[in-house]
Amino acid sequence: MPRILDVYLGKSLAGHFTQDDSGSLRFRYTTEWLASERALALSRSLPLRAEEYNRAECRPFFAGLLPEDEGRELIARRFGISGRNDFALLEKIGGECAGAVSLMLSGEVPPPEAGSYHEVSAHELARLLGMLPQRPLLAGEEGVRLSLAGAQAKLAVAIREGVFLLPQGGAPSTHILKPSNPHFEGLVENEHFCMTLAAHVDLAAAPTSVGQVDSIRFLQVERYDRRRMPDGTLERLHQEDFCQAMGIPPEMKYQQEGGPNLKKCFELLRSASSAPGPDILRLFDAVVFNYLIGNNDAHGKNFSLLYDEGSVRLAPLYDLVCTQTWGSLAATLAMKIGDERKPERVGAANWRKFFKDAGLGAATAEKRLRTLTKTTLASALELGNADPATAHLGSTIAGNGARVLSLDW
Repeated sequence: MPRILDVYLGKSLAGHFTQDDSGSLRFRYTTEWLASERALALSRSLPLRAEEYNRAECRPFFAGLLPEDEGRELIARRFGISGRNDFALLEKIGGECAGAVSLMLSGEVPPPEAGSYHEVSAHELARLLGMLPQRPLLAGEEGVRLSLAGAQAKLAVAIREGVFLLPQGGAPSTHILKPSNPHFEGLVENEHFCMTLAAHVDLAAAPTSVGQVDSIRFLQVERYDRRRMPDGTLERLHQEDFCQAMGIPPEMKYQQEGGPNLKKCFELLRSASSAPGPDILRLFDAVVFNYLIGNNDAHGKNFSLLYDEGSVRLAPLYDLVCTQTWGSLAATLAMKIGDERKPERVGAANWRKFFKDAGLGAATAEKRLRTLTKTTLASALELGNADPATAHLGSTIAGNGARVLSLDW
C-alpha cells in the first residue's frame, strides 16, 4: 500500500507525494489545484499537468528540500531510517521547508492552523544551538518538523519583538540561525561581513546580524521567503533553487559533477524571470561579487527563484562566504568562469566568454565588472578597518580585485 504525503503550497493542497511498496517515488497535482485560478507549479521542473510525475522527474525538487551530507545522515539515524530515503526523511521533517512548501501526513491539518510557537529563553536557545551538531535541525525534538537544504548547521526560529520563538507543528519561521563552527574558525563573522558587504555595494542580499547566547555566537539571517501580514500572521512565499528549477538532484549541484554551469543559470533566469533584464544584471553582479570575495562554493543551489503574487524574480543573495580563508576547502570554483575553474587563472579571455554566456555585450559587461570591482574594494576596505576580526577578508578581496583590475583587455 503506498505511503502518501500531502503537499501544500501555503495553505492550499497542491498535490500528493507518494512512495509505493517498492520504494518508487511519484508526484501528482490534485485536480482541484489544477482547476484553481491560483494554481502555481511547485517547480519549473514540475509544470502543472494532470499526468503523474515519476521518480526521475520529481525527486530533484523534493530531495532539494532536504539537508545534505553528514546532517542528512545524522537525522536519518535519529529516526532509524535510511539516509537515502527522501520520502521517509520528508515525512519526519518536512513540515517547514524553504519557500511555501509543507509536507503533511495525508489528512493532517496544514499549518498555520496546526502550528504553534514555544518561547525560548537565551539559556534554552544556547542549549538548542549546542545540540545542532548531534541533532541537525533539532530533528526529533517534540513538535519540530523543519527541513532546510545545505550542509551547514542551522536552526529556524520566529522572532517577535526581540523574543525568540521555536516553531512547532510546521508553523512558519522568520529567521535562520547559524551557530559558529569549530572546524571553520570565524565563519559567523566571515559570512556576516560578506553579506553586509553585498548590501553596501547595492546587491540584494538577505539581512544578517551577529548574536550570542552564553558562549555560542551565531549568524541571524532574516528569511526573504516569509512576509508578515497586517494582521500579524506570516505568509510563506514560494521559492526554489536553480538546481530544483532545472531538475538537478542536490548531489549533483557542482558543475564538475553534472550540475549547472553559469550559461545554464543565465538561460534559466532569462526564461523564468518576470523582469529578465534587471535580473540578468543582478546575477551577473552576483557572479562577479562571489569571485571578488573568494567564494569558491557558489554552486547552483546558492541561487534561487522567488515567486510572489504572480511574479518570478531572482531571490536575494544568501550563503555568501569567503571560502578562500580556509585552506581545507576547495581551491577551485564551483562554476567555471569562462572555461577556468581556478580563480587565480581567470583571465580576460575567460571573462569575455562569461560575458557571452550571460548574454551581455563585451564593452558593457567589462565596464560593469570594473565598476563593481572598484566599489567592492573600497567598501571592503572600509568594513575591514571597522572590525579587526575581519580585516583579513579585506586583504583577500583586495588581491582578487587587483587581479581583475590588472587584466589586459
